[in-house]
Amino acid sequence: MSNSESDTPVRPPWMTALAVFCAATVVFLIPRDLFLAETRDVEVWFGFEFRGTAALLTAPLHWLIFAFGAWGFWRCRPWVLSWASAYVFYVALSHIIWSEASPNGNGWPIGLLQAAIISVPGILLLRVRRVAV
Repeated sequence: MSNSESDTPVRPPWMTALAVFCAATVVFLIPRDLFLAETRDVEVWFGFEFRGTAALLTAPLHWLIFAFGAWGFWRCRPWVLSWASAYVFYVALSHIIWSEASPNGNGWPIGLLQAAIISVPGILLLRVRRVAV
C-alpha cells in the first residue's frame, strides 16, 4: 500500500470507507451515550451489561476504540487490519454471550447466528491483510 514515488501510503477506497465509518460511529456514539437515557445507562463488555455509573465510565472506551480505528485506517497503519478483525471477532463472541446472559437476549442459537454474520467483516479484513501485508 505505498506509492512508488514516495513512502507515503496510498489509502485504498475501502480503507477510507472504514475510516469514515469509524469516525461516524464516534460522532454517533458520543451524543447517544451522553444524552439518551435508555442507551446512556447500558454498556456491553464481553457480552455482559454494565449499568449506571459503570456504563457511564466505560462508554468513553468505545469512543476511543472507534477513534483509534478511524485514525489507523486513515493513516494506513499496518496493524489496523489485524486489530480491527480482532475487535470484530470480539464483538461476535460478545453477541453469543450477551444473547444467553442478558434478559434482553434471545438465547444462544440467535447469538450464534448474529456472531456468524458479524464475523464476515472480520474474515474479510483478515483476507485483505494477507494481500496488503
